[in-house]
Amino acid sequence: MEIWQADSRDVEAIVSGRHSDPFGFLGLHQINGQWVLRAFIPHADLVTAYTLDGTELGHLFPRHPGGLFEGKVAITERQPIRYHAKNAGGEWDVYDPYSFGPVLGPMDDYYIGEGSHLRLFDKLGAHEMEFEGIHGTHFAVWAPNARRVSVVGPFNDWDGRRNPMRNRSDNGIWEVFIPVLGTGTIYKYEIVGPDGVVLPLKADPFARQSEMRPKTASIVPDPTPFVWTDARYIEERSQKDWRRTPMSIYEVHLGSWRRRPDGGFLTYDQLAEQLVPYAADMGYTHIELLPITEHPFDPSWGYQPTGMYSPTARFGDPAAFARFVDAAHEAGIGIILDWVPAHFPTDAHGLANFDGTALYEHADPRQGYHPDWNTAIYNFGRKEVVSFLVNNALYWLEKFHIDGLRVDAVASMLYLDYSRQPGQWVPNQHGGNENLEAVEFLRRVNTEAYRLHPGTFMIAEESTSWPGVSHPVHTGGLGFGFKWNMGFMNDTLRYMSREAVHRKFHHNDLTFGTVYAFSENFVLPLSHDEVVHGKGSLIEKMPGDDWQQFANLRAYYAFMWGHPGKKLLFMGQEFAQRAEWADGKALDWFLLDAGAHEGVRRLITDLNTAYRQLPALHERDCEPEGFEWVIGNDHANSVFAWLRKAPGADPVLVVSNFTPVPRENYKIPMPHAGKWVERINTDAGWYAGSNTGNQGSVIAHAVKGAHWPAEAELFLPPLSTLYLKYEPD
Repeated sequence: MEIWQADSRDVEAIVSGRHSDPFGFLGLHQINGQWVLRAFIPHADLVTAYTLDGTELGHLFPRHPGGLFEGKVAITERQPIRYHAKNAGGEWDVYDPYSFGPVLGPMDDYYIGEGSHLRLFDKLGAHEMEFEGIHGTHFAVWAPNARRVSVVGPFNDWDGRRNPMRNRSDNGIWEVFIPVLGTGTIYKYEIVGPDGVVLPLKADPFARQSEMRPKTASIVPDPTPFVWTDARYIEERSQKDWRRTPMSIYEVHLGSWRRRPDGGFLTYDQLAEQLVPYAADMGYTHIELLPITEHPFDPSWGYQPTGMYSPTARFGDPAAFARFVDAAHEAGIGIILDWVPAHFPTDAHGLANFDGTALYEHADPRQGYHPDWNTAIYNFGRKEVVSFLVNNALYWLEKFHIDGLRVDAVASMLYLDYSRQPGQWVPNQHGGNENLEAVEFLRRVNTEAYRLHPGTFMIAEESTSWPGVSHPVHTGGLGFGFKWNMGFMNDTLRYMSREAVHRKFHHNDLTFGTVYAFSENFVLPLSHDEVVHGKGSLIEKMPGDDWQQFANLRAYYAFMWGHPGKKLLFMGQEFAQRAEWADGKALDWFLLDAGAHEGVRRLITDLNTAYRQLPALHERDCEPEGFEWVIGNDHANSVFAWLRKAPGADPVLVVSNFTPVPRENYKIPMPHAGKWVERINTDAGWYAGSNTGNQGSVIAHAVKGAHWPAEAELFLPPLSTLYLKYEPD
């Protein structure tokens, strides 16, 4: 055997898929001054090598019947190589991936190793590109404990021996540039674990496009940059302080908002044509989407994602999702994504046991397994895992111009003993139950989001009294912009579900929220969680006969829109959907043919309009100077009244009567004498109410010797809420 010929043990290792360094063996190598070319092309009988300019380098000799070829070539420098292969069935070309250098550079290695790389989505995953004079796709994945990682797909018969990757052993990244492959290529990773066992094929954690379920492969996306038309919107957004800006959010599950006549999903483009103008006409400022990251199981509603960087294929490709966001921005509507960094499912093609070890999850089930959802919990102590998630948040904000992220299940991240009994959890280094690593992750992702994308915001779904959730990181907070007010939702729905005659005994359920209303920047959520799992719809929670149920719901909505805090309402509740939400079918839009349901929809539209137009209702949503009780202790009549205020704006008086008893000549203290216009009356005939009220306005008269400088006598319709706006002379 000549000195340049390969050792038979290396040949066997390549053919069997066990070689530890395929880049050190395959492709071009200079041995004792002689350039040698080695290729593994199964099924080939004859292989001829060429340079890219078509110069023939000669035939390679078969070294193994499995498809290993080798030969000396007369070239002067390393360069890309093309093989022309033949067998009895035909002939084909193969471009040698092993004649290319690495795509990732030393700075990538440094920042990846440090855990500070903020553009991993441009480096890892699959990226179509021109490299060293040829078109192809670069693949890169983190799998530090693997013995071998290969890219597989229809292009190589899903054969993991044919495209093994280069191991950048210093940081656990594997990469390979495969010529010719491009947009639409289906692929997965074949990984050999540290024990030598071939794992189930894995989807790409950084895949930016995925197959439609039940298929689970990743797809090389089109690299053509999306042409956005929202530059003015983005510029205006960057100047906003959302705490002092109207924020009325329409929460939507895209798969069940509407369906096609055949029962199929609407596409992203159809949703842009239908959902966006509907939300705009309703006066909402934002649409919040239940998770649209790729997920295998429809009834998970997206909360068990396997493709954190892929917009789900259920409704179209990534470009179509970008068109949806662009259309929303054109209509002045922001898009919020429900984001799930708290846990991930254990599907075989996903992140669980990714390289044969507990890589993304904690190995200890007391830390890495979530008993509530039968899912894995991210190991926030690994810088690579934190980088994966931080980059994911930044990816959606940058690449898809998303306006905000609502972070799911934050409480489950903050507490080590969340949903666990004594002995089922591991205390932190100080013996406490706080997940210190998750806290640092949340602070990091919030800091980077606000630093890099001015005008965007982060919202926490956090159900406990953890201090400073929406306080800045530099003051010791978690750094979120807003927090869901679960206490408001629970207290007020409990109150509203009671018969009116009993409400006087539970008056504090509606007043208690103002005790802590300004401790955080709150969003008041009537979300999907309140209308599933046997809870019924909001209209069905209301007591009384049909008329009282609708009157209660209208009064409650106006109470909430007048209360300090941003607003969120789940789809269908804006027209009093009667049935509990079901993800497998469309909302009951036919209900809008009934006057009472259409009346609720009209009310929500008018509430959104008033909320946006009247600064007193939104400019101090999160600050105590924007709120003042006028009547907070009329237990006997179940009447509540308060002022909403903002600097330089006319005040608005909100009055709720939560009994079916109309109250004439009800005296209310007022801050100013003069005319107060009835801007909202939930009992109006326009909303299918009984059409009683104050004939459009009331006059407050000056009084002396009282705590307030003026007083007005109001007619309070039954089960109603009124908004009275002061009109100065």
